[in-house]
Amino acid sequence: MTNAADSGRIAKRFATLKAAGRGGFVTFLTAGDPDHETFEKILLGLPDAGADLIELGMPFSDPMADGPAIQAASLRALGAGANMGRTLELVKSFRAQDDDTPIILMGYYNPIYSYGVDTFLTDAREAGVDGLIVVDLPPEEDDELCVPALKAGLNFIRLATPTTDDERLPTVLQNTSGFVYYVSVLGITGTKAVASAEVERAVARLQRHTALPIAVGFGIRTAETVRDIAMIADAAVVGSAIVDCIANNLDEEGRPSDGLVDKVHDYVRELSSGLRS
Repeated sequence: MTNAADSGRIAKRFATLKAAGRGGFVTFLTAGDPDHETFEKILLGLPDAGADLIELGMPFSDPMADGPAIQAASLRALGAGANMGRTLELVKSFRAQDDDTPIILMGYYNPIYSYGVDTFLTDAREAGVDGLIVVDLPPEEDDELCVPALKAGLNFIRLATPTTDDERLPTVLQNTSGFVYYVSVLGITGTKAVASAEVERAVARLQRHTALPIAVGFGIRTAETVRDIAMIADAAVVGSAIVDCIANNLDEEGRPSDGLVDKVHDYVRELSSGLRS
């Protein structure tokens, strides 16, 4: 299935990266962590720090596929008043400054369902969201959200894992658009290191099934690994390590310390540095 987003920001960004001869850098942060105002400052500075695409986690009280770092980030954000409406406000604020960098909302179906699917798709599109990654909706449930999202002009990005075999892949890829997110390690986020040789084999296999860009995430924590993965795939995704940077710059009461925003941007700049050298 094709949709209006096939020529939107995500497609344009990957075309630009290809023309530049380099892989992309994708950042993941939980929207509203550690609080709305601090996060807005972090978000607005990500492109200048080196983020080519931005994934925003939709805060949820039971993020079952995420490790301790992102679980804690969701709880911090929810405790500071985060909800779907405020997440979309962050996107709208970002779009007032940056109309080029793609934003993908990532997370679980429950917050979308609670908001109301039709209302969510309308509001997300109007706010400037480009795509969705919903980790707990399998392809068999595409009519629930995936197909309506595509019709609304949003990319629906699917996860592939080391256990997604050649028989399963065509089903996974059927309505996927924007890019394919390859989960490079088994298990929850932020708990294992990625192995470049295994990723290279996996990306080659995925490329036999799809012409979509391949982004690789989970287990990437250093500039060297970002560079190595982005030489194999179309983009490298870093999430838990950036979330840890936020957590490590909170005081004992969970409030942001002086310089937290700058430290996060400096870390993102460090992670992305190898892609532009």
